Amino acid sequence: MDCVILGDSLAVGVGQILNECRTTAKIGINSSTYIAKHPNDFVAEVAVISLGSNDWEKIPTKNNIQTLRSHITARKVYWIIPNIHKWVRYDVITVASSYGDVTIDAHSVPRSRDGIHPTSVGYRRIASEIK
Repeated sequence: MDCVILGDSLAVGVGQILNECRTTAKIGINSSTYIAKHPNDFVAEVAVISLGSNDWEKIPTKNNIQTLRSHITARKVYWIIPNIHKWVRYDVITVASSYGDVTIDAHSVPRSRDGIHPTSVGYRRIASEIK
């Protein structure tokens, strides 16, 4: 599969399962820093995005993820809805919906003790939904 995985630690975890994909992700990165470090376009058959888990109230999450999405050309785009901040979850759902993209709720898979990151089983379940 020609795929790219973009974003934060959840993207890193999914990238470890889908190791055939190109992964451009960093643990702890927020959406503003990600956009600043990756202003280029991404082209692939499938794209997976996980951003927002490390954002705080003063970060314009919706604008940042909208900007990232506008630089992606893919047959299918998947968004991982993070397990943190209701407003970030809402922003991800809103942007994904506006493009007709698929969402995968990280809240629906087994999570580690921190309540944010999936367990290894959780990451495998997320990866299994990406086609």
